[in-house]
Amino acid sequence: MIFITAKFRIRPEDADRWPEIAADFTAATRREPGCLWFDWSRSIEDPTEYVLVEAFRDGDAGAAHVQSEHFRTAQRTLPPHLAETPRIVNMDIPQDDWSLLGEMAVPGGE
Repeated sequence: MIFITAKFRIRPEDADRWPEIAADFTAATRREPGCLWFDWSRSIEDPTEYVLVEAFRDGDAGAAHVQSEHFRTAQRTLPPHLAETPRIVNMDIPQDDWSLLGEMAVPGGE
Protein backbone atom coordinates (compact mmCIF):
# COMPACT_ATOMS: atom_id res chain seq x y z
CA MET A 1 0.00 0.00 0.00
CA ILE A 2 0.94 3.65 -0.33
CA PHE A 3 1.00 5.13 3.18
CA ILE A 4 1.00 8.91 3.47
CA THR A 5 1.15 11.26 6.41
CA ALA A 6 0.91 15.00 5.77
CA LYS A 7 0.98 17.98 8.11
CA PHE A 8 -1.20 20.95 7.21
CA ARG A 9 -0.70 24.27 8.97
CA ILE A 10 -3.99 26.16 8.69
CA ARG A 11 -4.47 29.92 8.86
CA PRO A 12 -5.52 30.67 12.46
CA GLU A 13 -8.85 32.19 11.40
CA ASP A 14 -9.73 28.96 9.54
CA ALA A 15 -8.33 26.34 11.94
CA ASP A 16 -11.56 25.61 13.82
CA ARG A 17 -13.45 25.26 10.52
CA TRP A 18 -10.87 23.07 8.75
CA PRO A 19 -12.89 19.82 8.99
CA GLU A 20 -15.81 21.64 7.34
CA ILE A 21 -13.54 23.31 4.75
CA ALA A 22 -11.98 19.96 3.77
CA ALA A 23 -15.21 17.93 4.11
CA ASP A 24 -16.08 17.56 0.41
CA PHE A 25 -12.50 16.56 -0.47
CA THR A 26 -12.39 14.11 2.44
CA ALA A 27 -15.71 12.48 1.56
CA ALA A 28 -14.86 12.18 -2.14
CA THR A 29 -11.46 10.67 -1.38
CA ARG A 30 -12.95 8.13 1.04
CA ARG A 31 -15.29 7.00 -1.76
CA GLU A 32 -12.39 6.18 -4.09
CA PRO A 33 -12.21 2.40 -4.62
CA GLY A 34 -8.46 2.35 -3.89
CA CYS A 35 -8.61 4.44 -0.70
CA LEU A 36 -7.98 2.36 2.42
CA TRP A 37 -8.34 5.29 4.84
CA PHE A 38 -8.19 9.08 4.88
CA ASP A 39 -8.25 10.44 8.44
CA TRP A 40 -7.62 13.91 9.87
CA SER A 41 -6.38 14.63 13.40
CA ARG A 42 -5.75 17.94 15.06
CA SER A 43 -2.52 18.53 16.95
CA ILE A 44 -2.94 18.84 20.71
CA GLU A 45 0.11 21.13 20.83
CA ASP A 46 -0.67 23.45 17.90
CA PRO A 47 -4.36 24.12 17.17
CA THR A 48 -3.49 25.35 13.67
CA GLU A 49 -1.91 22.03 12.67
CA TYR A 50 -3.85 19.09 11.25
CA VAL A 51 -2.28 15.74 10.41
CA LEU A 52 -3.70 13.67 7.59
CA VAL A 53 -3.08 9.92 7.65
CA GLU A 54 -4.06 8.28 4.40
CA ALA A 55 -3.45 5.03 2.57
CA PHE A 56 -4.18 3.75 -0.91
CA ARG A 57 -4.24 0.16 -2.11
CA ASP A 58 -1.24 0.62 -4.45
CA GLY A 59 0.54 3.08 -6.72
CA ASP A 60 -2.25 2.96 -9.28
CA ALA A 61 -4.80 3.92 -6.63
CA GLY A 62 -2.53 6.74 -5.45
CA ALA A 63 -2.15 7.98 -9.02
CA ALA A 64 -5.92 7.85 -9.55
CA HIS A 65 -6.33 9.95 -6.40
CA VAL A 66 -4.04 12.78 -7.55
CA GLN A 67 -5.61 12.71 -11.02
CA SER A 68 -9.18 12.90 -9.72
CA GLU A 69 -11.43 15.89 -10.21
CA HIS A 70 -11.90 16.31 -6.46
CA PHE A 71 -8.11 16.44 -5.99
CA ARG A 72 -7.83 19.14 -8.68
CA THR A 73 -10.65 21.04 -6.99
CA ALA A 74 -8.86 20.76 -3.62
CA GLN A 75 -5.69 22.14 -5.22
CA ARG A 76 -7.67 25.32 -5.95
CA THR A 77 -9.90 25.57 -2.88
CA LEU A 78 -7.74 24.44 0.06
CA PRO A 79 -4.49 26.49 -0.31
CA PRO A 80 -6.17 29.85 0.49
CA HIS A 81 -6.82 28.42 3.98
CA LEU A 82 -3.24 27.23 4.51
CA ALA A 83 -0.51 29.17 6.31
CA GLU A 84 2.26 27.24 4.52
CA THR A 85 2.83 24.41 2.06
CA PRO A 86 1.93 21.08 3.68
CA ARG A 87 4.74 18.66 4.57
CA ILE A 88 4.43 15.00 3.61
CA VAL A 89 5.90 11.54 4.16
CA ASN A 90 4.97 9.06 1.44
CA MET A 91 6.00 5.40 1.60
CA ASP A 92 5.20 2.24 -0.32
CA ILE A 93 4.93 -0.50 2.30
CA PRO A 94 4.19 -4.24 1.99
CA GLN A 95 0.94 -4.49 3.95
CA ASP A 96 -2.73 -3.64 3.45
CA ASP A 97 -3.94 -2.66 6.92
CA TRP A 98 -2.78 -1.51 10.34
CA SER A 99 -0.61 -3.93 12.32
CA LEU A 100 -1.14 -4.56 16.02
CA LEU A 101 1.22 -2.78 18.43
CA GLY A 102 2.39 -5.88 20.29
CA GLU A 103 4.34 -3.89 22.88
CA MET A 104 1.01 -2.58 24.20
CA ALA A 105 -1.09 -5.70 23.75
CA VAL A 106 -4.37 -5.70 25.65
CA PRO A 107 -4.97 -9.02 27.43
CA GLY A 108 -8.01 -10.67 25.95
CA GLY A 109 -8.11 -8.07 23.15
CA GLU A 110 -7.32 -8.56 19.52
